[in-house]
Amino acid sequence: MGDEKMKHRSSNKSKMVTLVTVLLMVLTACSNENGASPSTSGSAEAAAGSKSAEVTVHIARLGGISPLMIAEEKGWIDEAFAEKGAKVEWSNFTSGPPILEALVSNRIDLSSMGDGAVITGLANQLPFEIIGLLGDGKDLNTVIVPVNSAISSVADLKGKTIGVAKGTTSHVYLIKILQSIGLSQDDVKQINLQADDALAAFETGQLDAWITLDPYVTLSVEQKKAKIIEVEGEFLAPLSMIARTGFAKEHPELVTEYLKVYQKTLDWQRDNLDEAAALYEKHSKMPASVIKTVLERSANQLSAYTPEALQAHEASSEILLNNKFLKKKPDFAKAINNTFVEKLN
Repeated sequence: MGDEKMKHRSSNKSKMVTLVTVLLMVLTACSNENGASPSTSGSAEAAAGSKSAEVTVHIARLGGISPLMIAEEKGWIDEAFAEKGAKVEWSNFTSGPPILEALVSNRIDLSSMGDGAVITGLANQLPFEIIGLLGDGKDLNTVIVPVNSAISSVADLKGKTIGVAKGTTSHVYLIKILQSIGLSQDDVKQINLQADDALAAFETGQLDAWITLDPYVTLSVEQKKAKIIEVEGEFLAPLSMIARTGFAKEHPELVTEYLKVYQKTLDWQRDNLDEAAALYEKHSKMPASVIKTVLERSANQLSAYTPEALQAHEASSEILLNNKFLKKKPDFAKAINNTFVEKLN
C-alpha cells in the first residue's frame, strides 16, 4: 500500500513538472512574439526609436528660377533640417497644378504656388494650408506677342491662338483680362502648354500670343523675339508658400525652420545678385544677364498674408466661379495660417 502511494505521488509530481514546463514554454513563446525577450527587446526598441526619429521632408521647387535652388546649392536647408533629425528629398515642378496632385498622394510637404493652383486646390478641399505670402503678383503675368505682330491690345486677342498653362496663375490672368473688356475664354483659342514647350511654340510661330512669366518675358523681349501688350487695370496674383496640412500638424518646427531658411535665401539673393544669377544660369537655360535683370525687378519678400492678398483671391475666385472654372468658392480665411511666418519676427 505504501509503495502504491509513493508511485502515485511520483506520478503526480511528474505531471506537475511537465505542466510547468509547458506553461513556461508557452509564456516564452508569447514573450518572444511580443518582442519582449530580455536579450533582444532593448536593441529592438533602440532600433525602432532610431528609425522613428528620422523624418523625410519632401520639398518641391516651382518654376525655372526658385530661391530653393540657392538654398539647396548652399546646403542651408539640408543642414538646418539635419540638426532637427530630418532629411530633404527635392523635386521640381514647372507649374502649380501638378503640385496639387502630388499633395494628395503625400509626395510633397512644402512648396509654393501661384493663385491659380491655390484657388483650385482650396476649392476642391485638397490637404494644404497657406503658410506665407511671397508677393502680391501685381506684375507677375504678362501678355507677349511676336515682335512683328499686328496685335496691340487685349481686344486684338479675340479669335487668336494663345499659349497658356491651364490652371496656373497665367490662366487665371487671361480669364480676368478678357472679362475686363467683355470677352471670355470662348472668344480665344487656348493651347495648354508648359513654359518650355510654350517657348518653343512661340518662337516657331505657332502662337499668336503667350501669357507667361519672367524670365521668359525678359528673355524673349531682349532677344527681340517678342513685344509686351499693355493691359489696363491692376490684376493681383498673390504667390503663396504652402504646407501639406498633415505635415504642418506633425512637424510645426520644421515648417518654421523652412521659412527661416527661405527668408535667409531671399536676403542673400538680394545682396548677391551676380552670384545668384550665375547659380541660376547653371541650373536653367537662361543667360545670367537675363536672370539678373529679372532679380533686380523682383519684389518678392516673405510675409504674413495681407488683407489685400486675401481680397485679391476672393475677387479672382468670384470671376472663376462665374466662368465655370470653379464649382464652388474656396474658404481662404480657414486655409491661411500665419502663425509660422509670424515666428520669424
